[in-house]
Amino acid sequence: MARILSILVGLFFTVALLWSLLVGLFNFELPHTVEHEFHKSPKHLALSSDGPFGKFDRQQLQRGLQVYKEVCSACHSLRLVAFRDLAALGYNEAEVKAIAAGFQVPGIDPATGEVNTRPGLSTDYFPKPFANDVAARAANNNAIPPDLSLMTKARHDGPAYVYSLLTGYQNPPANLPEANRPGTGLHYNPYFANLNLAMAPPLTGEGQVSYSDGTKATVDQMSKDVSAFLVWTAEPKLEKRNQVGWPVLGFLLFATILGFLAFRNVWADKKKKA
Repeated sequence: MARILSILVGLFFTVALLWSLLVGLFNFELPHTVEHEFHKSPKHLALSSDGPFGKFDRQQLQRGLQVYKEVCSACHSLRLVAFRDLAALGYNEAEVKAIAAGFQVPGIDPATGEVNTRPGLSTDYFPKPFANDVAARAANNNAIPPDLSLMTKARHDGPAYVYSLLTGYQNPPANLPEANRPGTGLHYNPYFANLNLAMAPPLTGEGQVSYSDGTKATVDQMSKDVSAFLVWTAEPKLEKRNQVGWPVLGFLLFATILGFLAFRNVWADKKKKA
């Protein structure tokens, strides 16, 4: 009797705990803040790399690299990407070497041992645009521009977030409280968490970049292209992962069915005797 009573008491407290948890989740609301009211979710962005069958559009990735080189590299680094990795975008060895040579990377003078800069080699990684954080803050209104190597993996809806941020600069709405209006050196962008960015609009108008393939370089197009490029920098093996993943899933499904049929066959006689 005592055991049954203890089980019932434990069951009662378990049900009460689950009920309070469900009620709390149902009634949970984020605190109402100005940022929450004016902040917008990322715009829709469709890329060829989306989905389980996604593949990279090499032409678009090359355009995105061009946008990064001519616009973004002035402030943002790609410290996890080596120049030799660009061969995956469709560049040959000579083109990769030419791209690398267009960047100045830290080096050492072999005669004096002093630190200097030299043209990049294909084995080098994309260099940082600033010598240190102090220099970065001094040039960017006391903000440190983040590295972009993994940006599309580090943010929710990463590619769409980047695209929305680049195309989302606008004047503050009239009903935005004065305390939340951008101060000196800040720029209103509803796709950024606290609404105000230290980064000025990097893409300012059509033709800012001259695409070698003849594509019209509008702000929207450049934003899409660099977003696609940053998907590649974050997941350069995406296509290989998709290609390998489906056969592996097929094998696991086949093995599961085979195991189930073997189980039925092994235990068939035992069940009949039982």
